[in-house]
Amino acid sequence: MPLTKYTASLKQFVQDHLMEDPAQLLFAHSGKTDFDLKEAVQQIQARQKAKQKLPSWAAHPELIFPPSLSLEQASSEETAKFKSGIPTKGKSMVDLTGGFGVDTFYLAKKFEKAVYCEKNPELSAIVEYNFNLLQSDKFEIIRGDSLEFLSKSDKTFDLIFVDPARRGNHNQKLYKLADCEPDIVSQWELLKSKGKSIMVKASPMLDIKQAINEIPDIQQIWVVSVRNEVKEILLYREEGKVSKERIVHAVDLQSVGPKEFSFTYEEEELSESIFGEVGKYLIEPYSSILKAGAFRSFGKRFGLKKLHPNSHLYTCTDLPEEIPGRILRVIQEINNPKKELKQLFSTGKVNVITRNYALSSDELKKKYRLKDGGEKFLIGTKVGEKFRLFCCRLIG
Repeated sequence: MPLTKYTASLKQFVQDHLMEDPAQLLFAHSGKTDFDLKEAVQQIQARQKAKQKLPSWAAHPELIFPPSLSLEQASSEETAKFKSGIPTKGKSMVDLTGGFGVDTFYLAKKFEKAVYCEKNPELSAIVEYNFNLLQSDKFEIIRGDSLEFLSKSDKTFDLIFVDPARRGNHNQKLYKLADCEPDIVSQWELLKSKGKSIMVKASPMLDIKQAINEIPDIQQIWVVSVRNEVKEILLYREEGKVSKERIVHAVDLQSVGPKEFSFTYEEEELSESIFGEVGKYLIEPYSSILKAGAFRSFGKRFGLKKLHPNSHLYTCTDLPEEIPGRILRVIQEINNPKKELKQLFSTGKVNVITRNYALSSDELKKKYRLKDGGEKFLIGTKVGEKFRLFCCRLIG
């Protein structure tokens, strides 16, 4: 849709009906507007979806939103702002896979100039319009193949950012960097020749060890979760920085600020788990820590005992301070589930979690007619060689 069709009356209609049901709007106003009603409703739908993910953009009355797929693939403001804190300041950066431009915009705050590259002409036109509203003197828009632009450019950028597409021709998910588009593995030398630092945003499903094998000179890795859900993995390389060990940062973004656990794979290899009986507390590391693979170093760092090699639940009697995980106070062990579960959860509501247990959480709920809710937790896990159930309460 040409940007000229985003008339003042269309934008006003969007603002007037932001809280209303899009389907009802199409029915009620069909044939009664002097603008494209379907496009106006699409803008309303997009703003409703973006309210949590991109709150300040959703609140800006003049910004234009792209079709839903581009919006779904965009970073949240929260993760984009976090990324902007990683690279050092510089004169110029380039985003080779611009998309809706959220990452470009927030990363650019560290740099004097930013180049945004995007193959899709309609999407790049929307982003150029939005950038002119947000900060008109900062961005250069490049339409077309970003690697071709990079290879022909005589510039060296302080940061190259790339978020390779993670779906193939048949919409399958891709977890190896070499299978993504663009293929940064085959183009890594080009990126190094044109960028003083390189940041790669990868799928939360990425095999991190495989990525290191593909690109051995990755220096730092960030596994980023938002309120305990892994959202993205960042791979970083900076020119001239020599480090004996690759540092892995597992970060959980929370309303109170980020919680971080940093380690090296060398440290993980040298750490040994201590196994023991369930104590006063059960601790589950944040999902970013588990994805990063800090299974033994986490327990050693905080003096915790592990329940089983494959459970990834830890226990202690004396609680360490500022432990980056979900902490549960053990109320009691359940030995006779049919009888005790009815007594403990008379309403049938309890938050059910299973880790390395005989049944999945859904299977456990179905078997005992439970549904998620309430303040207590039912934890099913393996301790030693036995499957066991515990009633717990979340701390903090």
